[in-house]
Amino acid sequence: MIYLVINGPNLNLLGKREPELYGSETLADIQVWLQFQVEAKGDKLQFFQSNHEGAIIDYLHSQIGVADGAVINPGALTHYSYALRDAIAAVDFPVAEVHLTDIHSREEFRRHSVTAEVCITQISGQGKKGYLEAIEALRTHKAG
Repeated sequence: MIYLVINGPNLNLLGKREPELYGSETLADIQVWLQFQVEAKGDKLQFFQSNHEGAIIDYLHSQIGVADGAVINPGALTHYSYALRDAIAAVDFPVAEVHLTDIHSREEFRRHSVTAEVCITQISGQGKKGYLEAIEALRTHKAG
C-alpha cells in the first residue's frame, strides 16, 4: 500500500514553533520515525508539506489513482478551507485527519474542522503517534 502523509501550513516549523505545545521534534524527525514504523509492515509512505492551500490541493489531485490512502494534518486550513474539504471529498482514496495537539481543548476557533466530515477519522492530541494511528485506521478501512 502507498500512503500519503500531508502536512499543511507551519508544520515545517515543528521543533521551533511553540515547543511547549508541539514538542521539540522536527517534522523530519517525525517522518523518519513514522517511515520506520510503517515500512516495517511492507507499506510505503510519500511525504508532502506545503504552506500553500493550492499546492496541497494540487498534490491530492495528482495522487488520484496512485495512493491507497492519505493522512493529512491540515494545520490552520482545518478550520476554514472548504476548497481543501472539497479536494479531500473528490479523491478516490480514504483520508484520515490528524492533529498533534487536542484541537478540541484549545482556542474556540480551533475546535471546529470543516475537513473532518469528509475524512474517515479525526485523531487529535496523540502527538506523533496520531500519524501511526491514522495509518492503522486507513489499513482497517481498506480491509473493509
